[in-house]
Amino acid sequence: MSYSDLLVQDARLVILRVINEMPSRRANSSVLCTILDERYGHALSRAEVKEQLRWLEERELVEIEEAGVVLLATIRERGEKVVEGRITVEGVKRPRK
Repeated sequence: MSYSDLLVQDARLVILRVINEMPSRRANSSVLCTILDERYGHALSRAEVKEQLRWLEERELVEIEEAGVVLLATIRERGEKVVEGRITVEGVKRPRK
């Protein structure tokens, strides 16, 4: 696996974790972009965050609503299971115990 693949897989896991930690279990793409950069060192553009959210949606890990120029992502049960390490999804880094 290449270094860039590892970074993308880690970013996907972090996105799921951040959404899962939100009181409403949802977050918008703009806030995610800021948190990924400032807290986790993933310097993704807003377009890249949206791309990853769409990828996660395709795998039924999040549900997305469009709200103007941002995407609102809500974690789904399957996404929660990934965060908890109960299931593995290829392309998302497995969390450490």
